[in-house]
Amino acid sequence: MKRYLIFVAVGPALGGFALLLVITYMSGYWTKTDSGEVAKLFKVFLTSLQYSYLFGFLPALMMCAIDDILFHVRRIPPVLRMLIVGGIAFVLAGFNYASHGSDSGAVQWILYGLVGFIPATVSSWLVHKFVDETPAAAAQPSSHGA
Repeated sequence: MKRYLIFVAVGPALGGFALLLVITYMSGYWTKTDSGEVAKLFKVFLTSLQYSYLFGFLPALMMCAIDDILFHVRRIPPVLRMLIVGGIAFVLAGFNYASHGSDSGAVQWILYGLVGFIPATVSSWLVHKFVDETPAAAAQPSSHGA
C-alpha cells in the first residue's frame, strides 16, 4: 500500500512540473529569463498542481502496478526495475503528448518522454529506498524445530 501512496504523492507533482518545463521550453519562453519569469513559472506550477494530480493520478497508479509486478519477479534487480518502469512511462508519455500540436519530431518525443520517465523513475527509486522488502514468494521458509 505504501508503494501506491508514494507513486500517487510524488508522480503527478513531478510529472506536472516536468510538463510545465517542457511546454515553456517548446514555446520559446526561456529566451529572455530573469528572476521574475522564474517566479511566474512557480506560480503557474502551484496554481496548476491540482490539475496535475487530477490527470496524473491514474497514470501514476498504472506505473505503480507495473513496478509492483516487477518487484515480485525475483531475477529483476531494483535498478533494472526502475529503468523498465521509466522506459514504459517514457514511451507512453511520448505517445500521449508528442503526437499533438503543430511540431513533431525527435526533440518533442524526447522532451515529452522525459515527462513520464522522470516521475516514474524517481517514484520507483523512492519505493526501493523506503518501502521494498523481500517479496513473499522469495522469502526463505523458516525451519522451526522439526
